[in-house]
Amino acid sequence: MMVYLQTSASARGLLRFSFRAQRKCIATHLVQQRALSGAEAVNALRPFYFAVHPDFFGQHPREREVNENSLKRLNGYLENLQKPGSGLVQPMRLTFYVRDTKDGSDERPDVHPSGFRSVSFTLHSNDVLSTVINVLASCSLSVDHMRDLTGSREVSEIRADAGVPFYRPIRWDKSYYSFTGFRDPEQELQQARRVEPTFSVWLRNNEPEASGKHMASLPRREELARLKEELCHKLDLSDIRWQRSWGVTHRCCQLQSLGRLAQQNPESLINLEGQTVVFADQSGINASGHVMLGTMDVHHQWTKLFQQLPGYQSLQQQTDWLKERISLLLGGTQVVHVERLGPVQPLTENYRTLSTFHKSLMTQRLHLHPRSLHGLTMMLENDRSTPSLHEMGYFIIPTNCDPPKLQLFLQSHAPEARHRSLRRKKLQVEEDSVVRSCLHSLSLSSLSKDPSVGSAHMIQCCTRLMEQRPPLLQGLHLCVSHFYSVMQDGDLCVPWDWKS
Repeated sequence: MMVYLQTSASARGLLRFSFRAQRKCIATHLVQQRALSGAEAVNALRPFYFAVHPDFFGQHPREREVNENSLKRLNGYLENLQKPGSGLVQPMRLTFYVRDTKDGSDERPDVHPSGFRSVSFTLHSNDVLSTVINVLASCSLSVDHMRDLTGSREVSEIRADAGVPFYRPIRWDKSYYSFTGFRDPEQELQQARRVEPTFSVWLRNNEPEASGKHMASLPRREELARLKEELCHKLDLSDIRWQRSWGVTHRCCQLQSLGRLAQQNPESLINLEGQTVVFADQSGINASGHVMLGTMDVHHQWTKLFQQLPGYQSLQQQTDWLKERISLLLGGTQVVHVERLGPVQPLTENYRTLSTFHKSLMTQRLHLHPRSLHGLTMMLENDRSTPSLHEMGYFIIPTNCDPPKLQLFLQSHAPEARHRSLRRKKLQVEEDSVVRSCLHSLSLSSLSKDPSVGSAHMIQCCTRLMEQRPPLLQGLHLCVSHFYSVMQDGDLCVPWDWKS
């Protein structure tokens, strides 16, 4: 049977109405189905991952980092729901930048000129299926494909139930997308998989642009180095860092702004002596005790923060004391905060987390030898319900973890934690060595990596680069990441697993 699509406005309106009604019907029925497994949840969220995956935001580092952090939190939320006896979970507010891959909705949110939009929503469901539907619906993505995840057994049950109308999934012909102008998500996914070129071809096509931008940025790079050295000496700073991969011009403007404040109001910066300054999204003190200066804040807000630094120093001392007490209670295990493994945590939030965890440990006396877990490290997380062991050897412990269960977990996983920690340290030494060799062998100006690239992947990438020895990289700045890109100052981003 052939179906002919009418070109009238009324027919298109009926189509859109049908889509909305169909989505509502599917969502209502799916909630009544069995719970999704982890693999089924991943398959159901494939359109969502395709729309928000950080690899598609290579030219937009801020949006890419927001999506990376939100994906980590979403995966943690889903992980907690799949664990037996997880009970109620705390609501979680998430923000994503969504690529505009979908055109079937009447309501079109404001789309960024670069082709993506900002979407914020709150997760509050206590089962995986409802959470998946919530995510898809909040991002205006279809749930039609989830019918395939229920299996033939559920489909037969639906047909046997007289109260539920028979449902036949609609798979539109390719001509539908040509007629309506809508984007075919399957075709886009196939194209995205095919477009990744080989490393040599991409480098040959993009090296002229990178070299031109690099040459144009040299005066600004020299100015940036001069300003940083001058301010560190003038203000007696330990270091100046940046939270994001801002361009050289942007970084120069930030340093010039701090320099103007030092000239106009030098007495307000006295408390900065010996501090590490980090230009970030918002002002404050992070868990490492570094002074964060919000790039969108005015001098008055910076000055107010500088005046509060003595109070923050007192809070830092109390935080360090809590870490020592926790270490004594947990056999020498050190509490750490690895910034590249999670979002930036303010000092006040870190103190509250440590205080809550310390109080829970004091409710029951643990029987751990004072130095039985010496040399091991742990990170505290508020959104986690069960303890786990990170691949890098860190214990990841929920703030509200039951002390007896925590003791059992630490003792049973201590040997594996030591093994992974030792492996991490060996990989770090090997990575440092191979990076130095790669810098010298390829005559690079600099070689760095994205925080999400592990040591093993960095070693593999650098080893392959030295084997191929591409001459077009000489004198350029190279960053190992997950995508290909030429940044605004001529820096080259290449995926660690580039194709030869």
